[in-house]
Amino acid sequence: MYNYQSDTTKFLNEYLAQNPETEQSRLQHRNLLWDVELNPEDEKNFAAARILKKAYPYLTE
Repeated sequence: MYNYQSDTTKFLNEYLAQNPETEQSRLQHRNLLWDVELNPEDEKNFAAARILKKAYPYLTE
């Protein structure tokens, strides 16, 4: 079986094993940026503000 790990992967695995609080911190910060629920009114406003692109942007007409 293929068990190769790069030096970077080995370093990260060792670091996470020695510092388990890093994973908790990473998940907490991920929630701030990615796991956000938008207000339905905001979503409606974003959709209304969307500007449609032309099929061919270099056409001058």
